[in-house]
Formats: sequence, C-alpha cells, structure tokens
Amino acid sequence: MHSLDAIKKAICDLANEQGFQQARVSDVHTGKYFEEFERWVNDGMHGSMSYLERNMDLRQFPEKLQPETCRVISFRYDYLPEKASFGKILSAPELANISRYALGRDYHKLIRKKLQLIARSVEELVDDLSFRVFVDSAPVLETSFAEKSGIGWKGKHTLTINQEAGSWFFLGEIFINLPLSTDSPVENKCGQCNACINLCPTAAIVAPYKIDARRCISYLTIENKDSIPLEFREAMGNRIYGCDDCQLACPWNRFASISQESDFQPRYNLDSESLLNLFNWTEEEFNQRLLGSPIRRIGFDCWQRNIAIALGNAPNNDLIAKTLQDKLENSSPMVAEHIQWALGQQQKSHTANTTTISNKTQKLIRTINKMLPRDA
Repeated sequence: MHSLDAIKKAICDLANEQGFQQARVSDVHTGKYFEEFERWVNDGMHGSMSYLERNMDLRQFPEKLQPETCRVISFRYDYLPEKASFGKILSAPELANISRYALGRDYHKLIRKKLQLIARSVEELVDDLSFRVFVDSAPVLETSFAEKSGIGWKGKHTLTINQEAGSWFFLGEIFINLPLSTDSPVENKCGQCNACINLCPTAAIVAPYKIDARRCISYLTIENKDSIPLEFREAMGNRIYGCDDCQLACPWNRFASISQESDFQPRYNLDSESLLNLFNWTEEEFNQRLLGSPIRRIGFDCWQRNIAIALGNAPNNDLIAKTLQDKLENSSPMVAEHIQWALGQQQKSHTANTTTISNKTQKLIRTINKMLPRDA
C-alpha cells in the first residue's frame, strides 16, 4: 500500500511526463467561489450561455458530480505558440486575428487523454480508486479550484495568472476520492494594475474580477449565435475568433513560456492569414480544414459573420468591397446583414480617410512592443 504522500508525488511526476507544467491539490469546498458565480449568473452577465444556469448543485458540490470525491487535482498546460505574432496581427487590420489558443488542434481531447493516462496509472497504485477527468466540459468551477490549489490567482480579467508563467495555459482537473494533502493558495499580485480593464476593446471588464460576457469579443464571436450588436462591431477590429487583449495587456505575461506541444502550433496559416482568403473559403473547406479545431464548433455562418465585420473594419479596398458584394446574394440573412454593414463601413472609410486601428489597440500594440520585443 502506497502512502498518500507517495501517491501525490507519483501524480506530479506523471503530470510532468505528460507535458503538464503543474499539478496541485485542493479540497472540494466551493464556498465563496460558487456564491460569486451564482450572483454573476443571476445578474445576467452570462448572456445566452444558458448551460451555465443548469446543474448549479453539481457546481456547488463536486461530490454530486463524481461520488466520493474529496479532492480536486488541478493541472496546468502551457499553449502559447512559438511565433505568437501579437503585434504583427494587431497592426495589420487586413489579417485575421484569432485567439492564440485556437490556432492549432482542439485542446479538449488532447488534455483529457493525458489526464486519463495519469488517472489510470494511479489506479494501479490504489485499490478502489474513484476518479473522473474534466477539461472544460462539465459544470466545474475550474478557475476556482486552480486558485484554491495555488496554480495561480484570479486576475482582474477573471483568468488564472501564474507568477512564473502568466496566463497562457489550459486547465484540467481530476476529481478523486483520495484524501491527499492540499496545497496552499498563492498571493494575488494584481495590485493596483488595471491594464486589462483599461485596454479591453469593448469595456467588458465592468469591475475588477467581473466580466459582462455580453460585451466580450470572445463571447460575441464564439458563444453568440445571433447578430452582433452594432455598438461592438467597430471595436472588434480584425478579431474573428476570440480575443486575447486582456492577456496581452497583463504585465505578468512577459514571463509566459512557449508551448512545446506540436498540436498547439498554428495550422493553415491561421496565425497570419488574410481576412479575404478566409472569407473565400467554402463551407466544405471550412469543415475540412478546421477538422479537429475548436473554431469549427461555431459553424460556417458565424465564421462568415465574424469575418464580414473584420472586413468592414479593414482599410478601404476595392477587392474587399467586390468580395463582400459577391457574397451577399448567396448568404444567410444573418450573414447578409453583417455584409451590408461591412459595405457601409468600407464606403465610410473611403470618404473619411481615418485610421482603422482604434486608440485602445494602438496603445495595446505599444504595450506589447515594450513587454515582448521578440514579438514586435
């Protein structure tokens, strides 16, 4: 029979072998974390993500999600690609800006498989082991457990920040019935910094540690399946899937590590592709090229909708206007509405001769150039 300390060490060693940068343990008590989450949902901050309203008791009591659970093991896996090109893409409104976590393969299956391998190995050491693996796929307060375990602290943008690695990482959990020793939380070191709040393109961080998803570009381009409100379209710039701006603004990300995982490296030039090329993909090409990508789940219509807005925000160009016009007739009503808006924007930029990069984005580019000179 192995001691609990030996088992915990074995879990950490196995995590390292599978490419995780950290594995830490917390208890299952959600306390204030659940109360904050429930208030956020009751305030309607989750928008149309109705799944967040369901299974509240499972979020509050992890042992109801997996019987006998008394510990949560949280894992950290870095995902930042080698050539993130943050400044380059933000400075080039004719290129597609895609959230860096989505440039490669979908992380869910890869990390879940690694966690299953770890858990199965532990099963060989322990009789009557009860466990369940989670990767952003169930009613789990994952950032809360990451904070409780000391993987990092909750930043004002609500993402987990690690002092040595910033916030460019995925989280995964194993719920387990072993009373392993718990790790301690770390100090919140955001201090007086409000960079993420000040540089959010749509002012979605409505207060420290509180995001109104209905204003967030990640929500608007991924979770939202309807028309994107007019008030946010210009602020979206060239961001067609997700938004990394709050992370880019965070000074702790100067310490971010480059991922060694080949599956997280960009595919199909998604880190530097032109908006026009992506807009010209057929639905068949969209489904084929994005097979195994998290982007595919938004569907072709939302993909076209998002790119249409970005083209409307691009510098005036006859080819852009022609492409938009050619797409108009055969598009769905939702996409057509956004194409019409983009055509109007193209006409406005033709007559106004104004910059297409917002003041906030220009300030963010300067911030990146100071923090990440290798990426400028």
